[in-house]
Amino acid sequence: MNVTNLPNQVSKKQGPLVINGQTIEAGENKTIILNSYELHTKTRLEIPVHVIRAKEPGPSILLSAGMHGEETNGIEIIRKVISREEVQSIKRGTLVAIPVINVISFLFGSRDLPDGRDLNRCFPGTRKGSVGSRIAYDLMQHVIPVIDFGVDFHTGGAKINNFPQIRCVFDFADNIDLGLRFSAPLIIDSPYREGTFRQEAAKKHKPILVYEGGESMRFDYKAINEGIQGCLRLMHSFEMIDLDLPGNASVKIRKDTWVRANSSGLFHMSVSNGAHVHKDDLLGLIFNPFGDTEEKVVSTVDGYIVGINNQPVVNQGDALVHIGVEEQD
Repeated sequence: MNVTNLPNQVSKKQGPLVINGQTIEAGENKTIILNSYELHTKTRLEIPVHVIRAKEPGPSILLSAGMHGEETNGIEIIRKVISREEVQSIKRGTLVAIPVINVISFLFGSRDLPDGRDLNRCFPGTRKGSVGSRIAYDLMQHVIPVIDFGVDFHTGGAKINNFPQIRCVFDFADNIDLGLRFSAPLIIDSPYREGTFRQEAAKKHKPILVYEGGESMRFDYKAINEGIQGCLRLMHSFEMIDLDLPGNASVKIRKDTWVRANSSGLFHMSVSNGAHVHKDDLLGLIFNPFGDTEEKVVSTVDGYIVGINNQPVVNQGDALVHIGVEEQD
C-alpha cells in the first residue's frame, strides 16, 4: 500500500467539484447531501456535507467526525472550525467537512448502527448492502475521489479518556508530514485495521489521519481546542488561511502498552493524562471497598500517558493506563 509524495497529491486546478451529482464551483460555499438512508420507521436521514471552495487552486482537505454516534468531541471541533470567518473565506483549495458521518448512530447516541455493526468496519462498502455498508460505499465513491488527504476525528471509548493525539502509519512519510503540520501533542504509530475508512482511503493513495481526544459522550475542551488548532495549523501550512498558530513539540510514539489491574477495587489515579512517567513510577492506587487492602499501580515503562480509564470500579485484569514509548532517533 504505497502513498505518493504529498506535493503530487495537491490539486493542480480549481475546476468544478462534483459529489454524488451535486456540483460546487470554485469560490462557492455550499451544503450538499451525500445521500439519504431509510430507517425501519420509513424515516429518511441525510448526511450533510459542507464544502468551502476558494477560487485559487490548492489542496482538497477532508475533515470528518461522528463515525461513531457517541463521539461528540470531533463533531464540536468541526462545527467550530467551519464557523470561523477565515475558514469560510479560505484563500486557496477546498475544505470538505462532514461533522456527522453516522447520523443514524448519532440520533440514538450509540457507537454501533441499529444492526449492531461498527460503521468503521464496513469499508469499502457496497451499494446494496447493509446501511453501514451503503454509507461506507458513498464515502468511498463520492468523497474520497475529490480529496487529497484528511483528518477523521474520534474519541476514546466509554470511560476511556485519550490525551490529544494523531494516529497514523509511520512507514509512510506523507502521514508523518501531515501529522507534524497538524502538530498534536502526541503522534502515534498506528497500523491499519481491516474494514476501516483510513485503510481503504490509503489504498486509494489518500492519507487519512485519525485524531483521538477525550472520551465518548463527554465534552473535553482541551481535546476540542487542540483539534481546532490542529486543523487551523494544517490549513495554514498549505496557505489556505493566514492565521498562524504555534505548534506543539509533538512527541512521536512508536510502541505502547496498557498497565492493568492486578486486583479488583476502587481505582484512584495519581498522575495526569499526557504526563511523562518513568518505569516504576506510581500511577495510582486500588483500594478494597471494605478498607483493608490497597495495591500500588506502577508504570512498566518510561513513556507518556496517552489514555486513562476513568472508571472508578475496576476488576482484576482491567486496562487502567495506556502508556506510549517515545520513538528513539
